[in-house]
Amino acid sequence: QVQLVESGGGLVQSGGSLRLSCAASVAFFNMRIMAWYRQAPGKQRELVAAFTTSGSTDYADSVKGRFTISRDNAKNMVYLQMNSLKPEDTAVYYCNLAGPTTWPWGRGTQVTVSS
Repeated sequence: QVQLVESGGGLVQSGGSLRLSCAASVAFFNMRIMAWYRQAPGKQRELVAAFTTSGSTDYADSVKGRFTISRDNAKNMVYLQMNSLKPEDTAVYYCNLAGPTTWPWGRGTQVTVSS
């Protein structure tokens, strides 16, 4: 069974940075197209960063230029470097497949950005 464990969230001031990590217990991790999502209170979960089938990366307009997705296939890890954080980035962040099919969701990691 696939298990996703996100970590690295916390409380940070506006303009600050955080690096999120996701450990994936899954076979053939290097072949998986991974992504980061977030869900803010009262809102639907949204895709914020993803690898593409060509191996490049793609970002939501709201985070472009501030967030960077990366991975370490040897460790079955995917990361999200978040810089210049804004209060509107406050959400629970999750990693998963880039879709349309996803694995069972992990617990996520809470990111709170204070103004």
